[in-house]
Amino acid sequence: MSEDELRRRLLNGLSGDNRAYHAFLQATGDLLRRYFHRRLGSLPDEVEDLVQDSLLAIHDKRQTYDPTLPVTAWLYAIARYKLADLLRRRQRREQRTDSLDKATALEPSAPEHDEMAGRDLDWLLAQLPERQRVAIRHMKLEGLSVAETAQRTGMSESAVKVGVHRGLKALSKLIQGQNA
Repeated sequence: MSEDELRRRLLNGLSGDNRAYHAFLQATGDLLRRYFHRRLGSLPDEVEDLVQDSLLAIHDKRQTYDPTLPVTAWLYAIARYKLADLLRRRQRREQRTDSLDKATALEPSAPEHDEMAGRDLDWLLAQLPERQRVAIRHMKLEGLSVAETAQRTGMSESAVKVGVHRGLKALSKLIQGQNA
């Protein structure tokens, strides 16, 4: 389907034409399947999930489409974010489940040391404003992406980034014994 036809169907759909919008979503699904198949040759089971996630995001964000821009650029930008999120999640999952090989095995730490470190971290984080504390917990301790953190907290992605940056800066000053 051509760029013009895809754009026309989206715009008609946004104006209330359900048939045009349905046709737009079907054509977009086909485009996304090809897009993800080319990029995920080694992970074919993930393609359909990514297509569905992307279609949901496109539907949720349909009002953000700027009619002066190519619709495919907008679609592929959303698809790239969904692909990046998937790869980030897979990387975190693989890091958590990787077995340590004997040559690189770490010495187990004493439980009381872990408990003390956790208390210290909790105390430090408690010194921060709520928005900074929550953003740091989600992104730096739980390993969530900016988008996932924004979605969970209701903050904008920019606010999440600023919160993490300012919070880490304040933590650095606290650790160095200065007032934040």
